[in-house]
Amino acid sequence: MSSLTRRIRRAAAIAVAVAAGSSLAVAGTATAQAGKGAPTEASPVTSAPLTQGLYQSAYSERNNVLWTTSAVGRPPVTESSLLKVDPRTLEVKASYAPPVTDPETGAVEAVYGIAVDDEHNTVWTTNTRDNSVAVYSQRDGSHLATLPDVAHAREVVVDERHDVAWASGFGDGTVVGFDTRTFKEKKRITVEGASPAGLAVNERTGAVYATDLEGDRIIEVSRRAEKPRFIPAGDGPISVALSRDGRTAYTADQAAGGLSVVDLRKGEVTKSVPTGEGALNVAAEPRSGRVLVANRDAGTVTVVDPRKGTVVASHATGANPNHIAVHRGTAYAVDKSGSGPEGEDQIHRIRVSR
Repeated sequence: MSSLTRRIRRAAAIAVAVAAGSSLAVAGTATAQAGKGAPTEASPVTSAPLTQGLYQSAYSERNNVLWTTSAVGRPPVTESSLLKVDPRTLEVKASYAPPVTDPETGAVEAVYGIAVDDEHNTVWTTNTRDNSVAVYSQRDGSHLATLPDVAHAREVVVDERHDVAWASGFGDGTVVGFDTRTFKEKKRITVEGASPAGLAVNERTGAVYATDLEGDRIIEVSRRAEKPRFIPAGDGPISVALSRDGRTAYTADQAAGGLSVVDLRKGEVTKSVPTGEGALNVAAEPRSGRVLVANRDAGTVTVVDPRKGTVVASHATGANPNHIAVHRGTAYAVDKSGSGPEGEDQIHRIRVSR
C-alpha cells in the first residue's frame, strides 16, 4: 500500500471517530429485512426500526434488556435518548432523556458510547460532545452522575469484578478508570499523541485494552502497572474485543477494512481477514468462538472464524452499521441508515449460534 493511500484511508477513519454523530456517504448500501415481522425460517436476521441517531448498544443479563444510545446532529445537540429495548420483540420499552446542559439552546448531555454494570444495576454512557461520561439507573433511567474531564469520550467498558468503568479519551490520549461504586476517578493513563478509541477489558486480570487509531496498536493498561504496554495491530484499529480466555484480541481495522487477530502474549498480529469497507466495530461471541465485524461502508456484518482466519458469513444490514452487542449466541447490530418508515435507524438481531 502506498503512503498516499494509507494517509487517505487514515484520514477517513479519523473523521468517523471524531464526528461521533455524523453521517457519511456510503459506497454500497445493503438491504435488510424491513419492519418488525418475523424473518423467513432460513434467515438468521430480524430487523426493526428504533429511532434516529442510533450509536451503540449493550445487553443487560440482569434485566434481560438491550440498552441503546442515540444522538442527532451536531452541537448544540438537542435530540438524544437512552432507550430500553426488548431483545425478543425489538420494541422500545422505555426512553430516557439526558439532562439539559444549556436551557437557552436546549442542548442536552447527548449519549453515544454505552456499557452496563449489572452488579450495581447501572448504565454508563460517554457524552462525547461534553467531554464526560455519565451514569444512569437501570431501574428507572434516572441520571445519577456526570463525570468530567474525558476529552472526546468515545467508549466505555465495565469491569464488574474489579468495580471499574474504563473510558477512552480520544481527544487527549487518555484511558480513565472510575470506581463503579463511588463514581470517583481511580486511574488515568495518558499516552502522548495517541487516539484511544475502542475498549475491551479482561475481568479475570483487570487489564483494559484500548485501540490507538492513529498509532496502529493496542494500548494495554494493567491493574498495577504505572506504564502501558503497546501491542501492534492492523491498519486503523478502531474497535477491540477479546477471546473468551483473554489471550487473543480482535481489532476492527477501519482503514484496512478487515479484522486483525492479535496474540497478546507474543504481541503480534497472527491473522488478517478482509471483512468489508469501513470496518468500524468488532464483537466476540463466546459460545461459538466466532467474531463479528460491522462494516460501515459496506453495509454488512461479517462473521469470522478467527482460528481459521476465514469468513463464515456476511449479513446485509441497513446502511452504516455502527455497533454490535452479543449475548448467548445472538448479536444485536445497530445502524445509522435512516431507513425506517419515519426515518428511524434500525436494530438487527443476528443468530450466530444455537
